[in-house]
Amino acid sequence: MAAFLRSRRARVTPADVGMPPGLRRRTPGLRREEVAQLSGVGVTWYTWLEQGRPINASPQVLNAVARTLRLDASEREHLYHLAKVPYEQRPGADVDEDSGGVGPEIRSILDALDPRPAVVYNSRYDVLATNRSYDRLFRTDLFQGPGRKNALWTLFAAADKDDCPMRHPEVELPLMVAQFRAAYGRHVGDPVWESFVRELSRSSEYFAELWRSGNVVHPGPRVKVFRHPGVGEMRWSSVSMEINGLPECRMVVYSPGDEESARRLDTLPRL
Repeated sequence: MAAFLRSRRARVTPADVGMPPGLRRRTPGLRREEVAQLSGVGVTWYTWLEQGRPINASPQVLNAVARTLRLDASEREHLYHLAKVPYEQRPGADVDEDSGGVGPEIRSILDALDPRPAVVYNSRYDVLATNRSYDRLFRTDLFQGPGRKNALWTLFAAADKDDCPMRHPEVELPLMVAQFRAAYGRHVGDPVWESFVRELSRSSEYFAELWRSGNVVHPGPRVKVFRHPGVGEMRWSSVSMEINGLPECRMVVYSPGDEESARRLDTLPRL
């Protein structure tokens, strides 16, 4: 923490923030008391923050410090992690809602992957963007969730009705919850995440049971079997990839696991 904050304030000059340079300035960049003044916090508190002492740093105060030090999105997230404060990506910071939830570059990659189904999730399993093959395979018009389409919410709602599109849900759904819990560890106490867990636990006893197990696992390549009401079962190999510029988001791409699955994909209803 100390090294990071010292290096960030060293690169911000008084002129950058509209302050006179002053005489006998030995500190490169801003002084601690100047950062505290510009951020609206006490000098002692900011000094303790820079020293990594166990103080309570709220998101509002960290944001004020980040603005003073002119931190970009990656640096702001790093500051939160160093301060051990749950970080939530600011709405609209890196996601373009008008292009389907992601920027045009990611959108073009999704389209180019067709006919392989592909989707972009955030770490809460909100569906940010899909291509046409994914929509045909999973009927995304049926997706639901608080505030946004959410795959986890939809799958557990379906599982409660014994209508889950996944074969072997007793294997796949616990893995999804374990992946979700691994991501939740970075957001403990965040109101959005806590509300999502409460609502989904109330809506699905099965989710609540899996959540209480405490299992965690990271995303990785998988072979999954899905059943579609129109064409039957299909085997898919899935690969999960992180996306630069979209914190805690990943693209999942599905490839047919055998020739029969590839043939059945071609027979899915066109959108």
